[in-house]
Amino acid sequence: METALTKLAGVRHPVVQTGMGWVAGPRLVSAVANAGGLGILASATMTFDELRTAIEEVRERTGSPFGVNLRADAVDAGERVRLLISAGVRVASFALAPSQELIGTLKDAGVVVIPSVGAVRHAEKVAGWGADAVMVQGGEGGGHTGQVATTVLLPSVVDAVDIPVIAAGGFFDGRGLAAALSYGAAGVGMGTRFLLTKESTVPQAVKEAYLASGLTGTVVTTRVDGMPHRVLRTELVTSLESAGPLRGLLRAVRNAARFRSLTRLSWAAMAREGLAMRRNHKLTWSQLVMAANTPMLLREGLVNGNTAAGVLASGQVAGALRDLPTCEELISGIVREAGEIIEHLPR
Repeated sequence: METALTKLAGVRHPVVQTGMGWVAGPRLVSAVANAGGLGILASATMTFDELRTAIEEVRERTGSPFGVNLRADAVDAGERVRLLISAGVRVASFALAPSQELIGTLKDAGVVVIPSVGAVRHAEKVAGWGADAVMVQGGEGGGHTGQVATTVLLPSVVDAVDIPVIAAGGFFDGRGLAAALSYGAAGVGMGTRFLLTKESTVPQAVKEAYLASGLTGTVVTTRVDGMPHRVLRTELVTSLESAGPLRGLLRAVRNAARFRSLTRLSWAAMAREGLAMRRNHKLTWSQLVMAANTPMLLREGLVNGNTAAGVLASGQVAGALRDLPTCEELISGIVREAGEIIEHLPR
């Protein structure tokens, strides 16, 4: 199924596996690439050396194109961009809008730049700066999310920019891909659906918790890191929602120390990243400290399998999923179903 996305990224199918922290590692990314989709490594939770090793491992596992998700406000963002260029990575994606300079550096080296956006104005800004495409996530999506549903946000962005648009938030099967294409998108991005595959390294007990959730099994909370965050509704999340501000602040400080130890970032480097986050998101100081919760709480659930003490980012589609296919089964099934739907639409 050829679209503007497949031609741009050099993949066979217009299906993107998003860069989920602690989830999108070499095994999942290479499985997606081998199945013809665009797999994206999540680097925000990796040190620079870990990212370099992960890219090398993906290279060993597949000869197909793949991408790397970067934090534009990371203190070593420039160094990571140079790594992608030297390693010949095909796509650079960003959760936050990269600067015009970063976009230019990547494009000059032949790297495709695809920022993720949650508003029309953000899409217009990065398109004006030279981004090759944008991924648009509606409010149904997991992790940090907005209030506008994909069915409203997607066509608004398609109308506003003249670059390929990838639809994310609420997609999990061929019906969704066919719908996205009919809206004018060039493909779909999926996170939760790929988290629930056989190649995903998320512990089995955690996968079962996702599969057991219902359509109302997620909640958007600001008590994880101060920003709207869609997660599974667990006992921990309920506890965070009911906890007083002082208790939440103390928890965040402890998690900040744990994350610093794990990533070997200096306190000065964390402070610089924090100040950039505060400036970009207009966070209060309290919210900024709370933002340190995210990496460690997600790691506790998605890596250590502790559903009682961890946070599980999730899109609403978790309530519609009941199986764990391989990436090959998932992608081929989505593309086949979408093709059949489009072929049989009334003309």
